[in-house]
Amino acid sequence: MWFSPVIDHTLAAARLVIIGAMVAALVTACGTSGGGRAGPDAGITTGSGGAVKVALLLPISASGSTPAVAKALKQAAELALFDFNNPSVSLVPKDTHGTPDGARAAAESAIHDGAELIIGPLFAQEVTAAAPVAHQAGVPMIAFSTDEKVAGNGVYLLSFLAGRDVSRIVGFALARGKRNFAVLVPQSPYGRVAEAAFARVVTQGGGQAAVRATYPPDDASAMLGPVRQIANAIKSGQQIEAIFIPAGKEELPSLAPLLTSSDVTSARVQLIGTGQWDYPNIGSEKALVGGWYPAPDPKGWSSFTERYSKTYGDTPPRIASLAYDAVSLAVSLSQNPAGQRYTPTQLTRGSGFQGVDGLFRLLLDGTSERGLAILEVGEYGPKILEPAPNSFTNASTQY
Repeated sequence: MWFSPVIDHTLAAARLVIIGAMVAALVTACGTSGGGRAGPDAGITTGSGGAVKVALLLPISASGSTPAVAKALKQAAELALFDFNNPSVSLVPKDTHGTPDGARAAAESAIHDGAELIIGPLFAQEVTAAAPVAHQAGVPMIAFSTDEKVAGNGVYLLSFLAGRDVSRIVGFALARGKRNFAVLVPQSPYGRVAEAAFARVVTQGGGQAAVRATYPPDDASAMLGPVRQIANAIKSGQQIEAIFIPAGKEELPSLAPLLTSSDVTSARVQLIGTGQWDYPNIGSEKALVGGWYPAPDPKGWSSFTERYSKTYGDTPPRIASLAYDAVSLAVSLSQNPAGQRYTPTQLTRGSGFQGVDGLFRLLLDGTSERGLAILEVGEYGPKILEPAPNSFTNASTQY
């Protein structure tokens, strides 16, 4: 959907390039919260009269494009507080400066101020630095990093994690009778994670992947050979009912024309992707029209974007929904008695929570699980083939 490699997307975004739809969303989503370099208390307490204090750790005064993301995350968090209108909750922003030392100081300041829950930080290194402070104080942390290595021991990752959506799309394809697959995978950390998840689910479902082709994601000229390898397998009569292509906004514009010229399109053989296909105008890639991929129901993001834009006069980056959902979770649990609001049992309740991106729940290992829809690429926008589940009890192939 929007999150790529096994590396920390947000960190990659801030340091390198802002990754695609959700990552351009997920990481162009590393926002700004305005203002000069202040101490960890930078920012204004929202709803300061609230007895339940929730800290928001963001790289407000970091370098580069990161502050723009922090601003968007902060605004999305404030929008949630406004929408749910619970005066008992105070949102207390803390500036991490985008550094481990800054994150540690921000966490210490949050604990000193009486925070019962910490939302953020954004980068894996920040999470690693702040987590021991929060853990020692018994305060859980809901972070935005995509690096699973920092999860656990009181740290929960609300971000979209690489490979976690693969079971949803493969399960759907198997249910539609697809048993014989080919894989066209980028030689990248994300590609390796996605392919490993794919292999597990296909094997468990009684399918097989007899054809495998890989390509360097940053070399368009080297993509033709792997595409022809799959095209030739199809022409030779090898049984291939679906092709798994875990690529995104960075690779697909170069890959899709080669698929079209090689007659490898969804009109001939079913193409399936991951959440990285969830970016605007993917339908302009003719080869992908008719392809299937897992993603949140678009209506949730559309509604959130409309409210955000009306409030702040700007379009939010894709990652902004995470801050909104984290605060909505915090508000929903705030009515519990002090000391029982944000316990592991409450945070990881089996029923989960509903957010902008649909159903989600935090897991005891610190990762998260989501209920996703199955979308079909359309020339003028996606079509929902199977809706997202409304509860985890009926979500047999959730992510």
